[in-house]
Amino acid sequence: MQKDNAGTDRRSWLIGIGAGAGLLTSNADAASRSTGTNRSGDTVVASGSKDVVETTAGKVRGYTRNGIQTFKGIPYAAPVSGKARFMPPQKPASWAGVRSSLYYGQVCPQGARSGWKDDENAFMFACDDGQPGEDCLRINIWTPQAGGNGRRPVMFWIHGGGYSAGSGQELKSYDGESLSRRGDVVVVSINHRLNVFGHLNLAEFGEKYQSSGNAGMLDIVAALEWVRDNIANFGGDPGNLMIFGQSGGGGKVNTLMAMPSAKGLFHRAGVQSGSLLRVSTMDSSAKLASAVLAELNLGKSQVDELQSVPVERLAAAADAALRRVITPTGRPPDFRNLGNQIGWAPVVDGKALPTQPFDPVAPAISADVPLLVGNVLNEFVNGIGKPDCNALSNDELKTRVVGMFGPEQADRVIDVYRRAHPKAIPFDLLSLISACSVRGSSITQAERKAKQAAGPAYLYWFTWQTPILDGRPRAFHCSELPFVFDNAERCETMTGGGADARALGAKMSDAWIHFARTGNPNHPGIPHWPVFDAENVPTMIFDNECSLKNNPDRAEREVMNSIG
Repeated sequence: MQKDNAGTDRRSWLIGIGAGAGLLTSNADAASRSTGTNRSGDTVVASGSKDVVETTAGKVRGYTRNGIQTFKGIPYAAPVSGKARFMPPQKPASWAGVRSSLYYGQVCPQGARSGWKDDENAFMFACDDGQPGEDCLRINIWTPQAGGNGRRPVMFWIHGGGYSAGSGQELKSYDGESLSRRGDVVVVSINHRLNVFGHLNLAEFGEKYQSSGNAGMLDIVAALEWVRDNIANFGGDPGNLMIFGQSGGGGKVNTLMAMPSAKGLFHRAGVQSGSLLRVSTMDSSAKLASAVLAELNLGKSQVDELQSVPVERLAAAADAALRRVITPTGRPPDFRNLGNQIGWAPVVDGKALPTQPFDPVAPAISADVPLLVGNVLNEFVNGIGKPDCNALSNDELKTRVVGMFGPEQADRVIDVYRRAHPKAIPFDLLSLISACSVRGSSITQAERKAKQAAGPAYLYWFTWQTPILDGRPRAFHCSELPFVFDNAERCETMTGGGADARALGAKMSDAWIHFARTGNPNHPGIPHWPVFDAENVPTMIFDNECSLKNNPDRAEREVMNSIG
């Protein structure tokens, strides 16, 4: 979810509303991968005669970096401008010769990032906003070895930013090279339509627009179909694919689990700080669409003109419509009931998306798919860009909590959290209280998944505190990403890049790799991680010392559940 006024810029829309080396093969290529070099001795090899792979649309040429073959910006569908705007994605046109695929493709047009104005935020996240455009249905691939007889697990990453912003290149942590090398897996990331381009529900204006509210999700399905048809040529196994995403990317994973068109295209699912249990409804999305038309002074009979409105004008009208329709609450995001509060989102249309993803129950069509789910300790309220945050007083804490839950509940909430965390300063308590909904929705999702008694669920909690900025950021929203991708060194402005960060990155990435390979995240580097059950709430705590704890926050969740 995007940019955050509490310190994490690329997630603000939420706050605004409220297995290691042992897995590697033993051949010479694997040996070169494990040392981070290739047999030529060069870090990067980009040659017209190397790294060429056949796809269903034509040949593509990538490059090799540190022994991992990389292909970027491959079209998995046709451009979605003009008459194709708001329409379901179509197959890409074929090309002759070899298509150069060395750099990321366009990103979906989106609002300007505000976080560059905050020096600490810009330093830590170092975001790459890319080049906007409607030819944005692009896919990126990292593989230890294209072709051959390799049938490696595929880890299909879906970026965050809510359903409004972000891209597959936005954060350095998304780079799949280290994860591919460590686990001998194929890593995939994509760009797809967002905001008004991906979720403008025009279904009431004619049959041709029946899927427009879910166009962005249909893009992801098209990318999964492309992987099914092509990934074997890149060394991947289309029959062993994990979809995983963080924040809004996690919400997209949930939505895919409820989409009939996505059934069978993935076999594991990972949701990181993104247990959005509900999406939008036809009524709410229709109100937003009407507001967009009003901003553009278009009547219902002129709806087709939306396909020729310039990108910048359409985006500006969409932002204005969103401000008109959505009223910020000033409260922390309530992931349990977020669907109609965020504006741009998938919509339960009875066709592409028949039901709410995980409310009131987990989707039956993905019951057999194992789920890895969890969140980070502090989430949206952190100390990035707030050098005086640790000076928050008890009176200020109470004022903030009264604003969240009202004067009748504030003292009770603070008392429960203070007893559970006796050494916590007021800002810590504020942060933990503000993150309760994200943790709670992760548990609710795991509970509903476990109730199906089919594919297992595994629950985690990331509590590691970064040393950057004297530890003020804490375990902030997005902070687990460098560890999942084994990119602690690449993301040193987030992690510090030190020994503790590298060690935790090895443990976490191995867990995700094992889960992708087998549906079970257990490996020798962590304590035994049992399948989730609602009675014990077994939770893997990822920190400098990883531990398994049953119901570690029972008292805090009980008071929050009593408030509703």
